[in-house]
Amino acid sequence: MAKIKFWKFSALVLLLLPRLARAEDHFFDSDGVRIHYVVEGKGEPLVLIHGFAADIKTNWGLPGILSALAKNYQVIALDCRGHGKSDKPHEAKQYGKAMMEDVVRLLDHLKIKRAHIVGYSMGGGIALEVLMDHPDRVLTATVGGFGVSTAQDEKAMVNDLANSLEKGKGFGPLLIAITPADQPKPSEEHIKAVDAILLSFNDPKALAACMRGFKEETELSIATVVKKVKKANRPILALVGENDPFKPGVDELKKQIPETQLTVIKGGDHVSTIMDPEFLKDMQKFLAEHKRKGEEGK
Repeated sequence: MAKIKFWKFSALVLLLLPRLARAEDHFFDSDGVRIHYVVEGKGEPLVLIHGFAADIKTNWGLPGILSALAKNYQVIALDCRGHGKSDKPHEAKQYGKAMMEDVVRLLDHLKIKRAHIVGYSMGGGIALEVLMDHPDRVLTATVGGFGVSTAQDEKAMVNDLANSLEKGKGFGPLLIAITPADQPKPSEEHIKAVDAILLSFNDPKALAACMRGFKEETELSIATVVKKVKKANRPILALVGENDPFKPGVDELKKQIPETQLTVIKGGDHVSTIMDPEFLKDMQKFLAEHKRKGEEGK
């Protein structure tokens, strides 16, 4: 099932990306790194942060999330450094917390005091970092497909993936890691096909550096997250697929911070969940419940 869903997603990427409505491209300098972003809609500011090896179009444009949210919010979506049309440094020290600071600097660049912060997968980790280190800039935090680390072998997977990308061997370790436990591991043919798609719009050495930097420079241990997020005291929504291998980390986030609103997408895995209409529907409901009165965040 997971394999079938990924193939459907891959086909949609190839067929629809050229047809997606193109928002006007903007760029700004974030401590020497050129960051690409788009802005659509009016209302309370809302920042979208995509996942690893994705970008604005694949993570938010393809599922229709950006255009749907832009009907009620001023949506700001950025290509994280190392991704999309943003600069792609090859040094691990250029990633990690620097990716969180890119979000804060973008808010500064746009003269926005506070915003709703929404992230998926790696972007969920960045959203948590913004909440933890800059709670005064956050109205709400929505974290999709990302929680706190509970697996002892997660760091090994990160190293395996970074090594694979650096040696030109592709995304195999990642595809294996996101395959649900009750599903067969992806075949070599499947991995090669997905590699061809992802490598057509990604720089593997930049992604390897991103993976190493994100794991080494961020502070997403259970103890640190619980302490800082509780102190931040902002509404949090966690969204995760029922069959996402990263769900235990999301469950742990809910366990440690019971105030977190948790939505589990039935039948969803790490790839398909963001395409499920319930993902957008539940996010919109959460945002509407926490809409401020009379202020626009500027």
